[in-house]
Amino acid sequence: MAPAVQLDSVCVGFAGQGGETRRVLNGIDLEIRSGEFVSVVGQTGCGKSTLLRLILGETKPEAGRVRVEGIVRSQPDRRCGYVPQKYSLFPDKTVLGNITFGLEVSESRSFWLLRSIHRQKSREIRALAMRYLEQTGLHESDAHKYPHQLSGGMQQRVAIAQALILNPPILLMDEAFSALDPLTRSGMQQLIKELWRESGTTIVFVTHNTREAVCLGTRVVALARNGVQGSSVVLDLDTKHIEFDSDEEKIQSVVERIECASQPGLVGMQARLVPTFAPDF
Repeated sequence: MAPAVQLDSVCVGFAGQGGETRRVLNGIDLEIRSGEFVSVVGQTGCGKSTLLRLILGETKPEAGRVRVEGIVRSQPDRRCGYVPQKYSLFPDKTVLGNITFGLEVSESRSFWLLRSIHRQKSREIRALAMRYLEQTGLHESDAHKYPHQLSGGMQQRVAIAQALILNPPILLMDEAFSALDPLTRSGMQQLIKELWRESGTTIVFVTHNTREAVCLGTRVVALARNGVQGSSVVLDLDTKHIEFDSDEEKIQSVVERIECASQPGLVGMQARLVPTFAPDF
């Protein structure tokens, strides 16, 4: 079976103001197996979001190859769901309308000629959306609210349901919890871990919080820049044995190892300064 995601010697650069190319990622080799929960960490500007956009199919490599389920990536499709840091909700649509939108657009291409089938399909999609609404911790009474009537945590739950309803085998999450308050972030960490366990979806999760990366993921991939040459993978660590309720010294030891590799000179600083957001599982 082909890996869920495979990057072979991938390089990405962007043109700078003076016309020179700024290398962001350099020689990335990465293989992600189906069902893994991979956390990606690294300092700001090291290319974490670029890595996600490569997997999504939104960014093209200048060298190397990106494959999803064995197929070379050329454009975004339903194989990858995406949850950004900023909630990508339509302000003029209700919660239910936001969740169903992507699937309705996709299905309407197949059923627009047969109105009776289209109406039946629309009912099925709405029923499915209600199940995801409840699964992500929202209530039936929230279905007809608009985004401006929701808290940040509720909006992020809608964004997750919006991605999950398309049933993607791979879910990409880019700093999805960073704008949330500590209590809400704690709940969202628990939610995504439970959804992952239930669904077996492959998750690639970008975060600045090293402790969150270690305790959520089954594996942590650390990126670090090498001057103008761009970033590469400096550490690829199995963390299946660590949970939020694991021994604190054990967690701290792994956190410091990752920070030593990805943030030279800042060993242990993030763990001391960033509060613990996560509950026990």
